[in-house]
Amino acid sequence: MSEDGGRHGAHGRTSTLRERWEAYKHGPFLPATVLVLIVAAAAGLFAGSYTYAMADPTPHHIPAALVTRPEAERGETFVAGMEKALDASLELRDYPDVAEARRALNEQKVFAIVRASDGGVALDVAGASGASVAQLLGEAGLKVGDATGVEVTVRDVKPLQRGDPRGLALFYISLAAVIMGFLGAIQLSVHARGLNPAERIAFTAAYALLGGFAIAAAVDWWLGAVDLPFVQSWLILAFTMFTSGMVFTMFNTLMGRWAMIPTWGVMVLLGNPSSGGAVSWPLLPSVLGHIGRWLPPGASVNAQHTAVYYQGHQFVFPYLVLGAWALVSCTVFWVWRHRHPGGRARTPEHAAAAA
Repeated sequence: MSEDGGRHGAHGRTSTLRERWEAYKHGPFLPATVLVLIVAAAAGLFAGSYTYAMADPTPHHIPAALVTRPEAERGETFVAGMEKALDASLELRDYPDVAEARRALNEQKVFAIVRASDGGVALDVAGASGASVAQLLGEAGLKVGDATGVEVTVRDVKPLQRGDPRGLALFYISLAAVIMGFLGAIQLSVHARGLNPAERIAFTAAYALLGGFAIAAAVDWWLGAVDLPFVQSWLILAFTMFTSGMVFTMFNTLMGRWAMIPTWGVMVLLGNPSSGGAVSWPLLPSVLGHIGRWLPPGASVNAQHTAVYYQGHQFVFPYLVLGAWALVSCTVFWVWRHRHPGGRARTPEHAAAAA
């Protein structure tokens, strides 16, 4: 083969490779390959995030009310034993009497009450504040009592409902609202691309209201697992679904077809394990325990939990978190709505008149 022919052959092979790459890049195979890698990574991260948060719950900071520090040596020994058993994570706060301590428990400022009783110590826990924390405190209290010779009485003064002995029902209904919220927005983007911005927001609110009602009705009326304050729980679930749907819509506006990646990261990989629904926040890794309250899943769990078990001691913070995420998402979507892949082309008035 001549030198000229070799050059032409190499150029031809290069051109063929370039053409194949261009065809691959602009065809369906590149995004399909990227999705294979993303789904595999997301599966590992999903399992890892839940395992990291829930596999080995460890106490980090557990506020507890101390009504009176027992003067007897046995009482002092018990308190010291509890602090040692919980690795100094028990934060004792002094209260003048049982009534004040019980008020702090109802306001979820503390997770337990330590008080003197006849011949020993009474440890009041609140399963409604977190079944995992109540179990940990109760088991530690009994072990410390046996080891120190102090008679310990453990009582759950705020128990969970009978149909939800582990306190997971509220976590699961919040999880359902979060996931169905952004799945609904995905389906609107696929099957109702022609919706204009105001219509998209309206339909997101519509499926959120109906979906929240369906979740609450299934858990309360159909299964009877939890006795919900129905209207309030329904609206919390609807608010959660709407916020989750608009978060996806915001990312869809900013990132197009890859919007599922940040949505899944914020709402599922980070938001659900840190929500405090499956494992109470004092037992979560400290970073997750703080971050979770500022994300929609954690706000939803907190709002639902307080509505069910602590009527009369409501907090506005979870609603502000949901509202802030919903407002920011709607604002970003509205301001940059021209970048959203959906919508209908509007016919100019003069063109319509000419026609």
